[in-house]
Amino acid sequence: MSSKKNRRRQRLAFDSLAFLAVLLGLGWLIVEGASALHYNWQWYRIPQYLYRIEEGAFYPGPLLHGLGVTLELTGWSLLLTLVFGLTAALLQRSSSWAGHAMARLYVEIVRNTPMLVQLYLVYFILAPILDMDRFVAAILALALFEGAFAAEIFRAGIEAVPRGQWEAGHALGLSSHAVHRFVILPQAIRLVLPPLTGLAISLIKHSALVSVIAVADLTTEGRNLIAETFMTFELWFTVAALYLALTTSLSLLVSGLERWLPSPGARP
Repeated sequence: MSSKKNRRRQRLAFDSLAFLAVLLGLGWLIVEGASALHYNWQWYRIPQYLYRIEEGAFYPGPLLHGLGVTLELTGWSLLLTLVFGLTAALLQRSSSWAGHAMARLYVEIVRNTPMLVQLYLVYFILAPILDMDRFVAAILALALFEGAFAAEIFRAGIEAVPRGQWEAGHALGLSSHAVHRFVILPQAIRLVLPPLTGLAISLIKHSALVSVIAVADLTTEGRNLIAETFMTFELWFTVAALYLALTTSLSLLVSGLERWLPSPGARP
């Protein structure tokens, strides 16, 4: 028993040293790279672009304003993504050949073409027809793109629910719609939550592409400040840190939600 404990301690010590060595190596590479550039770092100027306090009042700076736009953009896009994805997944499983064909065509076309191309198509072609502003066009383009991936996630989650659950629902006299709503989807949600979290994180990162149509998101604000101040590295590092804080917070939130939700098939 003592030998097992010793081996565990040795393994823990080795892993800790290896992790520390990797961190030190990365730090050394960053410091050496910065020194080789002969770059004039101006980190002391960054806080003013995040916020300012005047007479005890808090005012967000351009970067926090851009972060707020990114959050709003991501929130609406994620909501539409779930709607598009679930609708396409259900249509793919429907008995209607037309619905199945349309959903399959949507998924295959969107998943196999670049997001940037789709964004341009929505903004320059669809937006003028439907009289959409650039913010709404960005939401629609992001939702259509991520919705195709969400459709496959939902379809896999629904098909992963044991066949016996379907049979039990029909045996109770429930319609197909009621079986989906009250029996299958509640169990599928627990199964698809982890991959949907990854999709939401991908959506946050893809939202940076809307800067090409001048939506005032975090990336756009960062680019504008770089053009004004020439503080390229400081601002890009700050923008990356804000995106990292956003995605990490989302991961922690969903991890807590996973522990709260019952496991598939668990009895109440």
